[in-house]
Amino acid sequence: MALVNIDGGDLVVVIEGLDKLWAFKSSLTIPLANVRGATADPGIAADPKGIRAPGAHLPGVITAGTFHLDGEKVFWDVKDPSKAVVIELADERYTRLVLQVDDPRTTVELVEKALR
Repeated sequence: MALVNIDGGDLVVVIEGLDKLWAFKSSLTIPLANVRGATADPGIAADPKGIRAPGAHLPGVITAGTFHLDGEKVFWDVKDPSKAVVIELADERYTRLVLQVDDPRTTVELVEKALR
């Protein structure tokens, strides 16, 4: 699971527990100027992931790490798709972040409020 916070002008994502190991990341910091928006999207787990490099993908168990699909790089950290949030980015290493959070609606509101 991931914790999403706003720290000044940055979106900060902290990867918790063993997900750090599977995702090969412990945190991500993205300037808010490069965040386009956030949506709760439980259906995204059914989308193609692409080529994993590096990361872990056990269907129905965990998707974590960096995935390459159609020229885009996407960061995943999801075990429970019903709690998935997608954060769209611009001018960043990743095109989007797909994260499992404790409360998707609250996380989306946090990001959208910070962008206003």
